Amino acid sequence: MKIVVAGGGGVGELVSRRLVREGNELTIIEPNPDRCEHLDNTLDARVVQGDAVSFRTLRSAGLADADMFIAITNNDQVNLLSCMAAQSEFNVPVKVARVRSHEVADWREACRRIGLKIDLLIHPESEQARRILPVLGLPGITDIIDFAEGKVRLFGMFLQSGHWLAGKSLIELARMGPPKHSLLVMILRGSKVIIPRGSDTLQVHDHVYALTRTDEFSEMLKFLGLEQSPKVERAFILGGKQLGILVAEELEKQGVRVKLFETDAARCEKVAALLKQTMVVHADGTDAATLIEEGIEGVDAYLALTNEDEQNLIAAMLARRLGAKKLVALINRLNYLPLAHRLGIHSTVSLRLTTVDRILQFARRGEVQSVTTFGDEAAEAIELTAPQGWKHAGKRLKEIQFPREVVAGALLRKNGEVVVPRGNDVIEEGDRILFFTSETALSKLEEMMAQGASSTGTGGLWRR
Repeated sequence: MKIVVAGGGGVGELVSRRLVREGNELTIIEPNPDRCEHLDNTLDARVVQGDAVSFRTLRSAGLADADMFIAITNNDQVNLLSCMAAQSEFNVPVKVARVRSHEVADWREACRRIGLKIDLLIHPESEQARRILPVLGLPGITDIIDFAEGKVRLFGMFLQSGHWLAGKSLIELARMGPPKHSLLVMILRGSKVIIPRGSDTLQVHDHVYALTRTDEFSEMLKFLGLEQSPKVERAFILGGKQLGILVAEELEKQGVRVKLFETDAARCEKVAALLKQTMVVHADGTDAATLIEEGIEGVDAYLALTNEDEQNLIAAMLARRLGAKKLVALINRLNYLPLAHRLGIHSTVSLRLTTVDRILQFARRGEVQSVTTFGDEAAEAIELTAPQGWKHAGKRLKEIQFPREVVAGALLRKNGEVVVPRGNDVIEEGDRILFFTSETALSKLEEMMAQGASSTGTGGLWRR
C-alpha cells in the first residue's frame, strides 16, 4: 500500500517505522531540514521536505497515487487542511488525521457538514483518558485493556520482591486452580518479550500480562492476591493541560474528590472555569510541603500528567514516598518506560503509543479489530477475524503450528461465546482471535493468517 504521512515528529516516526516494517511504500512530508535528514538516515522511506498544506509539496510526495494519507503534524489546522486537499485535489481513498483540540467533537461535526470525509479522526487525550480510569482503584495493576466488545480483559502487573508468583512456572500456576477462562499471555522482562509456555518461570521485576473473561476478573484478582479498592474517593492530578482536564471531568462524574495542581495562574483560571467540582490549586504539585499540606497521605491516586516526562517521573516518585496509593505517569519517551516501572510507578501512559495503535489498526485490513502496543513497541496484542477459506479453520489449536512467539489468548465465537482456548479448542472461520505476539514474529503471523484465505473476500491480514 502507498501511504503518505504528513509530519515526521515523534509520532510520525513511530507510525512510519511500523508501516515500513509491514511492507508499505511510505513517503513522509516534514518541513524541518534536520528532522528530514534524521528520518532519511533511519527509515526506509522517501522523505520530502516541505509544508503539508502546499499543493506543490503534496504533488511532489506523490499524493495523487496514494492509497492512504495520514496527517499527524503538531498543528491541527495543517492536519485538517491537508486532508481537505487530499480529498478535493488528489481524491485519496483513505484519510486519517490527529486533532489535539478540546473541540474535537465540533470539528468532527464540521467535517461532516461540509462533506470532508476523514475516515479516522484521532483525539489522543480522549483515547488515553479512557485507558487511565479503569486502573485507578487497582494499586497492583499497571493497565487494563478490554477486547472482544468488553467480554475479555487483559491486565498487567509487576512482580515485586516477595511476590508469591516469583519463581513459579506456568505449569505450577495451572495446578493451583486459577479461574477456568484465564491465561498468562505475555512477560516483559527488561527489553525482552516472552510469550510464555508451561516451563517458563516468572521472575522478580517481570511485567506480567494475564488474560481473563471479564466476568471472571474479580475472581482472577483474588487468585493473584491483588487488592481491589471498592471506590476511588480522592485523586490528585498534576498538570492542567487537556489530558488532566479530561480525567478530572470523568472523575467528577464518579463522585471523586479531585485536586488539580497547576503552576500557571492564567491556566488555573481557565481550568477552574471548565471543572465544576475539582479544586484547582495554584501551586507546584511536585513540592513535598505543598502536597503534605493538601493531604496527599492516603490519596487513592496521584496522576502526573504534565508534558514533561522527567517532571512526571520525579513527581510520581515523590507522591509514592508521601503515601499515595496509586501512581500514574504520562511518559512519551519509550526508553523511559522500563525506568519508570523499576522506580515503582504503577502505571505509565503514552499519548504517542495510543495514537500509533489507532493508526495501525486502521491501516490494516478489516479483519483487524484492535491493536495495542506494549513496552517500547516490542510486543503487540492484535484482535482479528479468521478469514474465509483459512487453511487452519476447523483444526484443534494444538494441531496448528503458530510461530514460537505467538499465542492465541482468546476466541470470540460468531454466536458471542468467549473462550480462553486450550489445546483441544477449534478455531472456525469468522471467529475473532486475540493474538499476543512479539514484534519480530508479527510478519510470520501475517503470513500464517493469509494461508488459504479467500482472495475475493477480505482475505489476507493487512491492507495491500
